[in-house]
Amino acid sequence: MTDSLVTGREAEKAILDSITASSKASLVAVYGRRRVGKTYLIRTCLQKQMVFQFSGVHYVTTEIQLEQFTTALSKQLNKGIDLPVPADWFKAFELLSKLLAKKIRTKKAVVFLDEFPWMQTPKSNFLSAFEHFWNTWAAQQNNLAVILCGSAASWMLQEVVRNRGGLHNRITHKIPLMPFTLYETEQFLRYKNIQLNHYEITQLYMTMGGIPYYLEQAKPGLSAAQITDAACFTKNGFLYKEFTELYQSLFDKADRHIKVVRALAAKPMGLSRSQIIKTCKLQSGGSTTALLEDLTASGFITPYLPVGKKTKDNIYKLTDAFSLFYLKFMEPNRSGGKGTWLRLSDTPSWKSWSGLAFETVCLRHLPAVKRALGISGMYTQASIWRSKNNSDKDAVQVDLVLTRRDNCINLFELKFCNDVFVIDKKYAAALLKNKNSFKQETQTRKQLFITLITSMGLRINEHSLGLVDQSLTIDQLFVPFEYED
Repeated sequence: MTDSLVTGREAEKAILDSITASSKASLVAVYGRRRVGKTYLIRTCLQKQMVFQFSGVHYVTTEIQLEQFTTALSKQLNKGIDLPVPADWFKAFELLSKLLAKKIRTKKAVVFLDEFPWMQTPKSNFLSAFEHFWNTWAAQQNNLAVILCGSAASWMLQEVVRNRGGLHNRITHKIPLMPFTLYETEQFLRYKNIQLNHYEITQLYMTMGGIPYYLEQAKPGLSAAQITDAACFTKNGFLYKEFTELYQSLFDKADRHIKVVRALAAKPMGLSRSQIIKTCKLQSGGSTTALLEDLTASGFITPYLPVGKKTKDNIYKLTDAFSLFYLKFMEPNRSGGKGTWLRLSDTPSWKSWSGLAFETVCLRHLPAVKRALGISGMYTQASIWRSKNNSDKDAVQVDLVLTRRDNCINLFELKFCNDVFVIDKKYAAALLKNKNSFKQETQTRKQLFITLITSMGLRINEHSLGLVDQSLTIDQLFVPFEYED
């Protein structure tokens, strides 16, 4: 295992270690959004055991897929000697099993099928052929591990992980690869000799969202604003055209997905399913459900249950950092050129956006927040709350409510600023109003804690004393953790 070449990913590396050490056949599903590092993780950690790898080709015919697959078989398993192209995928996997037989006699061997969903072309019977390959031969080979990987996360979940046909309950390990946490981002940047403090790293995270490929482009000696400016606002910047390419590479009919993302970007408080259907002029049925599942599984949107509501009342919020940043700043300023972000990052628009972006960062780091509060391992439910008078100017809302099993509730205030946060008389009154309104409308008898998460800490004064129960900083988010199920 080449741990030093893979930053973080400790839980994932442990799973891969267990696979290579196992005395039984393994079928592994790896999924996550584009650019999150799936292929790099597998190739780097399993390079010594890998005997065959193939990546599906997007938008080509079955015949071309089979030609490319056969060419890979010839080069990697047949000493470069050409093989006849099989008539179908059943024959292709039969050929693969014959060529693998010698490789797995004495040692563990890994077969890596990357972009697995792209191999399933119309009327190809690809998935059925793979099911047949696994069930009739591969599953009995104790020295074999097959890794199935795909960026189309919803397809991987529906067709592989939750398969009700030949692959039902056949997956031995699941690796949903998430973006880097703040802690992993810091470790990755240090590996690249980039020394940024936590405030700078958080700013970079708010635009790039912990995506390794995006962070790979950062250069030493530059501030987060300079890195963002070069990546997003120059025509040669590696993220300049990323938004459209990102969605089109993941989803068929990506225009519908982008329409939903745009609608949610325009409503930071989120939209219900019915509101999304109305705003985007979608049909109320299975196709919309599938679309929302696509975006959720790929990490672009997140459903949150309002306090006191049922699952059907979920509010969907756009939580992909790059998409939020692109629609807020990049798209309206595409002709701005070099220096655009350096100018924009000192405006009122930046201040409003940074608050929303920081909210998303905190939501993604709830396990770290729970650790800082001393409630790691305790069952909690994260939700949002809006007063019933939400349309009135005096309405209030809490963007993060953490309901705990110990009969307590944390009401969070999330503030991102470049100095120690100071509560004045007016803000103290607003916090107290939020707390009292929440207690009155929900009729809760649980203990309520007002909890602040700030970038630079809270200055204790007469307005904070007796009002704020806990105060956390971004430093407490920079800790290793595993996402909770």
